[in-house]
Amino acid sequence: MPDSQKIYLKDYTPPAYLVDTVHLTFKLSPNATRVNSKIRFRPNPDSDSRDFFVHGEHLTLIRAAIDGQECSPVVTDKGLTAQAPDAPFTWEAEVEINPQDNTALEGLYMSNGMYCTQCEAEGFRRITYYPDRPDVMATFTVRIEGDLPVLLSNGNPTASGDGWAEWHDPWPKPSYLFALVAGDLRNHPDSFTTKSGRKVDLNIWVRPDDIDKCAFGMEALKKSMKWDEDVYGREYDLDLFNIVAVDDFNMGAMENKGLNIFNSSCVLASPETATDANFERIEAIIAHEYFHNWTGNRITCRDWFQLCLKEGLTVYRDSQFTSDVRSRAVKRISDVDGLRAVQFREDNGPLAHPVRPDSFVEINNFYTATVYEKGAEVVGMLKRLVGDDAYAQALDLYFERHDGQAVTIEDWLKVFEDTTGRDLGQFMRWYSQAGTPRLTVTDDFKDSTYTLNFKQYTPPTPGQDVKQPQVIPIAVGLLTPNGDEVQETVVLEMTKPEQSFEFKGLSSRPVPSILREFSAPVILEQDTDNETRAFLMAHDTDPFNRRESGNALARDVLRRMITDGAAPDPMYLEAKAKILTDEALDPAFRALVMSLPTQEELAQMLFDTGHTPDPEAIFNATQTLAQASAERLKQDLPRIYAAHQVKGPYSPDAGPAGHRVLANSALWLLSRLDGCKQAQAQYDAADNMTQQISALGCLQYFDHGADATQAFYDQWRHDRLVIDKWFAMQVSNTRPDQTVATAQALTEHADFDMKNPNRFRAVFGALAWHHAGFHQADGAGYRLLADWLIKLDPVNPQTTARMSTAFQSWRRYDEGRQALMRAELERIMSTPDLSGDTGEMVGRILEG
Repeated sequence: MPDSQKIYLKDYTPPAYLVDTVHLTFKLSPNATRVNSKIRFRPNPDSDSRDFFVHGEHLTLIRAAIDGQECSPVVTDKGLTAQAPDAPFTWEAEVEINPQDNTALEGLYMSNGMYCTQCEAEGFRRITYYPDRPDVMATFTVRIEGDLPVLLSNGNPTASGDGWAEWHDPWPKPSYLFALVAGDLRNHPDSFTTKSGRKVDLNIWVRPDDIDKCAFGMEALKKSMKWDEDVYGREYDLDLFNIVAVDDFNMGAMENKGLNIFNSSCVLASPETATDANFERIEAIIAHEYFHNWTGNRITCRDWFQLCLKEGLTVYRDSQFTSDVRSRAVKRISDVDGLRAVQFREDNGPLAHPVRPDSFVEINNFYTATVYEKGAEVVGMLKRLVGDDAYAQALDLYFERHDGQAVTIEDWLKVFEDTTGRDLGQFMRWYSQAGTPRLTVTDDFKDSTYTLNFKQYTPPTPGQDVKQPQVIPIAVGLLTPNGDEVQETVVLEMTKPEQSFEFKGLSSRPVPSILREFSAPVILEQDTDNETRAFLMAHDTDPFNRRESGNALARDVLRRMITDGAAPDPMYLEAKAKILTDEALDPAFRALVMSLPTQEELAQMLFDTGHTPDPEAIFNATQTLAQASAERLKQDLPRIYAAHQVKGPYSPDAGPAGHRVLANSALWLLSRLDGCKQAQAQYDAADNMTQQISALGCLQYFDHGADATQAFYDQWRHDRLVIDKWFAMQVSNTRPDQTVATAQALTEHADFDMKNPNRFRAVFGALAWHHAGFHQADGAGYRLLADWLIKLDPVNPQTTARMSTAFQSWRRYDEGRQALMRAELERIMSTPDLSGDTGEMVGRILEG
């Protein structure tokens, strides 16, 4: 990507003008909405420039004026410039926009007759001319005129009448937090009383047919509000909090001040239409967007390079929340599984970038797992290093010092330095260096002293050939050979390339449990035999490392099966059986132990150890090991399945959800032995989506699902979110040689709509994650995905760019597959008028 197209962090300059107040009037019309703006500007004393420039894209300028005097600005496709006084002034403009034809879903657009907005990161410039950058904060007053019954915007309602409504947000905000929704909607109302005694009205606004799917989301919102008060001391600050469900939405949800806009899939739920996993995801996303009210809205980021400041911190906060209301151990394991599946692949490929990038072409391409999930891990490390009390004090200082400001990572770390007296200069490397550190460990025992010797190394990444040592918190416990804990968890602080730590006064050589709770986002390289892994799987007191030992054992077994043709290791099967049959353990934890490493994880492991991953061999090995597991457990599976059936009315709470996930994990193995008889019985009797879809998955995967698949469609054809599941499952549950043909056939289905991001991701996200199916040796998967990315790009560049990351690991495979993937990437790049979003992403993948 040419440097001339890049924007660099080092080139940041303050805005020439600041904004005090914004008054907007919308006259809604599907193809010709008029937006009148009246904005009060003042010169920025921190800027030497007096060049008046405001962003604007896809706008038709009708008129413009400064202090009431008509003016003729210079207009380009990026914005306009005008002569402005070196004193406060009022800018007025009238523009026309076309929401109906806005398929990019940025700015103001229409979704099935509903007007809605998405302004993060740079969508507001599609609504009117404005300095569309996060360090320009102002209060907004909005008037909406239209013939729809519900007219919503940020803040508090101030007046309304027949065909109009006015809103005022008293809290200064950047333009990316602006929101407007207008439609034929119904509300699910409730209220919340804050700790200071203020009543806040709450609403979830949905289409009329969805009003019965709001109750869980509302309870999750109230639970989040209470948790943020109790844990972070943060109280809500408006009289009203609205959530709106929108079908066509590029993201999961958006934290606009007082008016959160959600992808329908991330807020609508009922026992009949949503799975346990859906409920948990909805609960977490509602918490995440609500928590942004303080970590993102009241305090925002100075520029988009600081995106992790709001996103990493808020992901960490929503993880804390889920850990408190559900299973802490299961949540931690699930988070790390997700990190390794997506972020580690990103960190170790052509798309690697620091948590705080130092340059970008299209900011939409940096809404990544590195910014979000690794950003959250960095916050967790910081808390682990300074301790719980110091973390709480630092956060209080952060809110006190920076409320109402747009700040940087340096500001964030400064509150920790001021609170603790620590120098966090080296810790800053977690924000500035890309890549996943490799942490190797050896040990020694002599004269009652046990020594752990660590080395750290971070491989080169694009643009960063040389890496400096990181601060790595390493949580360690020590066990005796009989399984007793001789050293409770202690956090070792590694700061050098090589460092040793001693434990004195031990009577015998201990068994180390290293990187407990995954205390740092690193790859641990430890020369451990399978006997030790099995021992830790059985005895480790840290749930994360207990499961990690089992997963490491499974990875080694599968590696030998793939590369050496070995048989399934009885030691692994016995260790797994011991965990699964231990009724004293959390059922959800046992279900995680039952799962095998993903095929994507195995491909990366093989590549890291000098092997070229063969997707077909990986698939066959996982099938063989799963079958061996089923046969080893054939006496136990019916009992486990029966013992964890949940009686009574459905509840999505952690307890019953844990029992269901264990029973359904047993069902997957049982289906290998009984020809899916139990799965068919469960499908026929299911009274909730978790049980129905789990059974359907078994039937499809083991080729007994044709009738159930059609019956499922007939039953749910009028529920778009359930039909998204129907599309995805058919691709996910195919044999590799059927995957591409299944995906192709689904694109010809009457219900497939590439303009809807959820439906497009249902088909092609499932294709990309079906490792062996996507990577068929003939390249059919690559061609099909590329064909549709080329079709989608003119319609929705954001979704196209994100889906193109399916190709990011193309250099990992054999020469034949590399050539096929490269050809498709080059074909995408040669597409006329390719969007900047997709061009940047595909270009980086090719260059990496």
